[in-house]
Amino acid sequence: MWLVWFRDSLLWLRTWYFRTLYGMKIAPDVRISFKARLDKTNPRCLEIGEKTYIAFDSIILAHDYATRRHGGSFEQVTKIGANCFIGCGAIVLPGVTIGDQVIVGAGSVVTKDVPANSIVGGNPAKILKSGIQTIAYGRLA
Repeated sequence: MWLVWFRDSLLWLRTWYFRTLYGMKIAPDVRISFKARLDKTNPRCLEIGEKTYIAFDSIILAHDYATRRHGGSFEQVTKIGANCFIGCGAIVLPGVTIGDQVIVGAGSVVTKDVPANSIVGGNPAKILKSGIQTIAYGRLA
């Protein structure tokens, strides 16, 4: 049991580190896998809502170097809502807004905004189902 507590403490410390050192807007109860990658080039433009889970090998981007959409006067915010699940290996491109209660399938590439209460999957990600309800960390209700 202490091992679970220790892991949860490390996850909490990691999100605290992202919020405090990098200035990311991440809710304290977000769970981010240690193998997930968050964009540290433009950290102020990354927002993640409460009780969201980001699985391993996921990449969340908040800048686009090729088009000079990072830092400076251009504020391209990448937002992930509350009670979402971002599947393993998923990529969320910069400037995308993912609504509350969304499940992003494993290996998906999210190139456009995703409405709330949806399941998306594929490359590029498409809406597979609408009108879903999730509980904490994007688990189906």
